[in-house]
Amino acid sequence: MPTVSRARTIPAGGEEVWALVSDPSHLPRWWPDCVRVEEATPEAWTQVLGTGTGKTLRADFTRVEAEPGRHLVWRQELEESPFERLMSEAVTEVSLEPDSQGTRVELRTRQRPRGLARLGGFMFRRAARRKLDEALDGLERVLGP
Repeated sequence: MPTVSRARTIPAGGEEVWALVSDPSHLPRWWPDCVRVEEATPEAWTQVLGTGTGKTLRADFTRVEAEPGRHLVWRQELEESPFERLMSEAVTEVSLEPDSQGTRVELRTRQRPRGLARLGGFMFRRAARRKLDEALDGLERVLGP
């Protein structure tokens, strides 16, 4: 499945943006549907996600790559999770570049649907675009003026 990406210039310095996006304990402040983070280390964490029905889901993540101040990659651990039947891969990337107005943040996600979910690729892409736009909105809300 193709990668979905969204980018925006956030009116904050790169160090400030990096401090927020690189620390999993800050995810509830800016990442959509993240109610809280548990067992967070820089290398692995569990997100507790809120659903539209008021229930919660747990999702485990592992940091795959980090180039401090510039690039961050994490993947969702799908094995033995409720997401396993829907996806065989879910990877998120954050890239930062200096910009005259602040810091250009690009978010990318790559999700590989599994089984019958492969037939709904357009729905996965639309949902991914919406989630990344909401994440950028969250970054602007937290770091904006």
